[in-house]
Amino acid sequence: MADSTQNGPMQGGAGGGAVQFLMANKLDTAMWISRLFTVYCSALFVLPLLGLHEAASFYQRALLANALTSALRLHQRLPHFQLSRAFLAQVLLEDSCHYLLYSLIFVNSYPVTMSIFPVLLFSLLHAATYTKKVLDARGSNSLPFLRNLLEKLNANQQNILKFIACNEIFLMPATVFMLFSGQGSLLQPFIYYRFLTLRYSSRRNPYCRTLFTELRIVVEHLIMKPSCPVFVRRLCLSSISFISRLAPTAA
Repeated sequence: MADSTQNGPMQGGAGGGAVQFLMANKLDTAMWISRLFTVYCSALFVLPLLGLHEAASFYQRALLANALTSALRLHQRLPHFQLSRAFLAQVLLEDSCHYLLYSLIFVNSYPVTMSIFPVLLFSLLHAATYTKKVLDARGSNSLPFLRNLLEKLNANQQNILKFIACNEIFLMPATVFMLFSGQGSLLQPFIYYRFLTLRYSSRRNPYCRTLFTELRIVVEHLIMKPSCPVFVRRLCLSSISFISRLAPTAA
């Protein structure tokens, strides 16, 4: 009886173990599929192979799929809903809540390429992690070419997360520009500012906070050079002081 149990996965072939793994982790599998769909839609927006009109619809689909993934992840992290202020505060600490809000901010707005990159890259990183688990369940030596691609992606994870944080930061002035150009709503910059404060205070992802610090150091280094005009130095110092006052206390 023990022998037949041990040989079961082998009889099902290499794919049998992967299928069993996927079925045993239904919620994670659902998020994996939604993330792959997000990557697919985001790629077809960034590279409009099917035309510009279709690209706009793929933009919305990518954000809706990301909202679904974020909602599922939030349910996984906090399965027991409570109608209380303490529970809401706990929800706002979760990164999945941040990107659920992010998707809702941009899903009905004018398509902005910069806004799709965080969605695309986060989905790609998380999908790659779960794909590796699926490959491990399929067999330790299965699909070596795909494994190599996943390893290269994982090796560049820190750079990708910094790029995402950079996008998050520079989308703030972009939303203001969209407002004055007639392509954004009046509430969008204020709601996005709330999103950015949540990202700055994130417990799991410090890259937004780190990038703010690094950008401040770089700007201060440049404006303190003798060749920098005085009015530019004053303007930059005033901007740094203003942004610093807006920064929330890190969690």
